[in-house]
Amino acid sequence: MWVGKVIGTVVATPKDDSLTGCKLLIVRPADFCRGDDRDKPVIAVDTIGAGTGETVLVVEGSSARHVSGRPNGAVDAAIVGIIDSIEIDQDLLREP
Repeated sequence: MWVGKVIGTVVATPKDDSLTGCKLLIVRPADFCRGDDRDKPVIAVDTIGAGTGETVLVVEGSSARHVSGRPNGAVDAAIVGIIDSIEIDQDLLREP
């Protein structure tokens, strides 16, 4: 499970049947050590009604397929929560 920010939406009219009715969002993973974002954005199935600009929890792999209700579907990532707040002790993120 990881934290990211929804930065956009994807509309794909022709797509695999297992994605019919799914809302697809673009999520950029967060990096708490540097205070910015890392890695490349991923496309995730929205299972809870998230929107652009929200900070979300994302699961990948078989967990994403299970949560989306499509155990054999073409789903690699799914949004499973909208984060209200995050509290991080910056001292614990520093290398010893």
